[in-house]
Amino acid sequence: MSRTDYQTAVHQIGILKTLAAYDPHIAGTPPLGVDTLTSDIDILCCAPNAEAFVADVVRSYGGMSGFRIWQWIADDRPVIATFQACGWDFEIFASPLPVAEQFGWRHFEIERRLLALGGDGLKEAILALRRQGLKTEPAFWSALAREGDGYLGLLSLEQATDTELRKMLDAAGFGSR
Repeated sequence: MSRTDYQTAVHQIGILKTLAAYDPHIAGTPPLGVDTLTSDIDILCCAPNAEAFVADVVRSYGGMSGFRIWQWIADDRPVIATFQACGWDFEIFASPLPVAEQFGWRHFEIERRLLALGGDGLKEAILALRRQGLKTEPAFWSALAREGDGYLGLLSLEQATDTELRKMLDAAGFGSR
């Protein structure tokens, strides 16, 4: 099956309606416009009752191509379900935390802010790094000319003002807009 745009794929399988009880949010590279052919569609959910969530996901998507679902032993770890549909890999993360508190959403929000401030130059740099095989957070951190863990580094920028982020972008060669 050919790959549709991510919004069409989400609509066609009705995942936001199906998972409405779990406050689903789309995150990741497609809505940021920095997806590659290997990108998936991430759906973040709040599921205080992991057993009920697993039952709902299995009932709704268990028959999809490549369906898998798992959770690490620790209760605070997310349930993760994956499957393919409409030419995309879908990855659902369900944590007992509200979506706004989950690392995936927090990364997404700072990445969205950086792209809004950094413009096309930053977007092209991120895409180039992603095509070289970097994951999203390390690609952003590398584009910002920062060292260390990109996942933790991006979280450290959450409270930064737009002025502070612009200075960082300027220093990395992405000039003010």
